[in-house]
Amino acid sequence: MNADLIRNIAIIAHVDHGKTTLVDCLLKQSGTFRENQSTEERMMDSMDLEKEKGITIKAKNTAIKWTNPQDNQTYTINIVDTPGHADFGAEVERVMKMVDGVLLLTDAVGGPQAQTRWVLKKALSQGLKTICVINKIDRDTARSEWVHDKVLELFLDLEADDDQFNAPFLYASAKNGFADKEVNGPRENMSALFETIVERIPPPIIEMGDFRMLVSNIEWDDYVGRMAIGRILSGAIKQGQTIHALHKDGSTKRVKITKMKTFSGLKTDDIEVAHAGDIVGIAGFDNIDIGDTLSLTPEGEALPFVEIDPPTIQMEFSVNDGPLAGQDGKKVTSRQIKERLEREMQSNISISLEEATESTRFLVNARGSMQIAVLVETMRREGFELLVSRPTVLYKEIDGKRCEPFEQIWVEITEDALGGVMENLSKRKAKITNLEHHNAGVTVEAEAPTRGIIGFESDLTTMTSGHGVMSHSYLEYRPYCGEINTRLTGTLVSMDQGKSMPYALDMIQNRGKLFIAPSEAVYEGQIIGENPRKEDLPVNPTKAKQLDNMRASGSDKGIQLAPPQKFSLERAIEYITSDELVEATPNHLRLRKRILDSNVRRKLAKAEKK
Repeated sequence: MNADLIRNIAIIAHVDHGKTTLVDCLLKQSGTFRENQSTEERMMDSMDLEKEKGITIKAKNTAIKWTNPQDNQTYTINIVDTPGHADFGAEVERVMKMVDGVLLLTDAVGGPQAQTRWVLKKALSQGLKTICVINKIDRDTARSEWVHDKVLELFLDLEADDDQFNAPFLYASAKNGFADKEVNGPRENMSALFETIVERIPPPIIEMGDFRMLVSNIEWDDYVGRMAIGRILSGAIKQGQTIHALHKDGSTKRVKITKMKTFSGLKTDDIEVAHAGDIVGIAGFDNIDIGDTLSLTPEGEALPFVEIDPPTIQMEFSVNDGPLAGQDGKKVTSRQIKERLEREMQSNISISLEEATESTRFLVNARGSMQIAVLVETMRREGFELLVSRPTVLYKEIDGKRCEPFEQIWVEITEDALGGVMENLSKRKAKITNLEHHNAGVTVEAEAPTRGIIGFESDLTTMTSGHGVMSHSYLEYRPYCGEINTRLTGTLVSMDQGKSMPYALDMIQNRGKLFIAPSEAVYEGQIIGENPRKEDLPVNPTKAKQLDNMRASGSDKGIQLAPPQKFSLERAIEYITSDELVEATPNHLRLRKRILDSNVRRKLAKAEKK
């Protein structure tokens, strides 16, 4: 294909600003969509978790064919849909090498947010061309002019060059299927956006010389194994040809290409030949990683790769050693857990693995607790059983001082929730840096230690009845800022194993909140509820009412239990303390003490006091 007719672009925006909806709209208006496709279903969110959570987790590419009515030429627009949540930022950073421009999408009410700023900084430093789209202008509270000014302020803050600062603005509603060059445009279709992409984004630069490609993404194919995805920088390549993989550690390996594919809409097509400028997938590797270079000759020069921000939190994964282990999941051994974590590392460059002192425990480093929660949830659905700990931050020694990671936080709330949110943030050692009142509510900007924001999102949801929105991005390492205690309650811990009884739960619920329902399997050391006081309280949920001959008929029918509090995986991980674990199996989430035996726990507590 003629490289002049190719455009490679990434869409960047904050979570829930409408990226995926916009890509779906472009797919439909260009005629590239599945038949019988529900308009409510987002085509680009292919993972089950993405559909359930309504967010993008993995960066995905698609290709759209669009014929320009002015010159009657058909253009191929390769679009990369990137995640908007800061925890999945590495997905964004590595696709910057595949594209020549970015489409910056901002909400017409909220304006540019944390993730917008952070990813845009990466794009501008790469010298990429920009197009700005203000989305959701059909909303009653839309303030397009204000958002326009805020985006320009953001460009100034990030030291954009003159060309980037003078980026064209479009006003759109992806949900209603239009994008116009003026706020009060005809509001008919996306033609203005297609035209702007073709005019503004340059065709890929073709370098002279033999075949070279930087691996920007990895996919798994059930038939041919690992597929390296990237943009061909120079030369051409055929299926069956022998090339060389230049690994980041300096080693080189000969590889025969067994399969090549290109992207078209929502499907992929097998191809025989690929040329410079094309985004392709190549198979035939035993081992290939993101950031490696593919070259025709072993003497080829390795291509530079974007440095990604460091992981800031660590979580412990271990084999389920509880009394109910192996009853629910199929994959329960340390070998299977380790292999799965190593496979995740190969396609997710922001996750790294360390082995702990015991062979059944693994320490996983990542960007944020949500990123690890998504990994654990995916493993549960694959049939794994495992124990996970509360996230802890990764400390560093800088100039002889113990330092910890800090994050910048943005919180969007209504006026009435401001007091509670400010109080909660101060308990978490956050410093408020900016407070802005507007017609949609209040935006609170703060800097806080990463330790402090673990669990804050759950508190925010409770305080604002689900209306509060929080976003955060990594700032820097700063000196340790002291103890933070975010959980002020104790737990109700089971002292026996068996089935939970309504009679026992009726008595226990007077002591605190219940996490379990009647007839659930419980074991010693399992957390079955919350104690309003700070200490842990041992209780027996398996105790049945003793039968005697003095009972009146129907005396047991009066038991009324409050519905138990059910945890999502993210909430469970953030709720537990350092001496507790979450037992995650395909069908159950249980909270438990790290040491199940109450006598051993008592002895250890005494020893600590001494």
